[in-house]
Amino acid sequence: MNSLPLQKRPYRFWINILPVVLLASLIGTYLDLYFVGKGVYAFPYRPYPSIFSVNIVFTLIILPLVVLLFLYISDKLTERNTFLFIFLSGLLASILERVAEDIGFFIHSSAWKHSYSFFGYSVFMYFIYSFYQWVKKKSP
Repeated sequence: MNSLPLQKRPYRFWINILPVVLLASLIGTYLDLYFVGKGVYAFPYRPYPSIFSVNIVFTLIILPLVVLLFLYISDKLTERNTFLFIFLSGLLASILERVAEDIGFFIHSSAWKHSYSFFGYSVFMYFIYSFYQWVKKKSP
């Protein structure tokens, strides 16, 4: 009997990505809570400011969507190109953070250097990518 080999199931990406996106959202939320609590930065415009000290739109909507896009793209790249993509993503995040600050969505303390953001976002993306690879490997 001539049967075709089983093809990769397209929904596998979505099953593997859910725990990674949830972890990224949790990490982003807790890092924001920590740094806002320490006075390193603040969110002057945020939903429900009397309840939340962080911008929940960013941590619950924007960050998960960005992580989803990041993982979708990195899944299509070679490992070497993925590391370059992580580097460029960290650079882009640092630039966009500066733009958000200029617009007024974000305020940093005077001691903050935007190079911290570049390294922080790069490490965050590398961790998320590594966790995604681990989830993929453990997936049946």
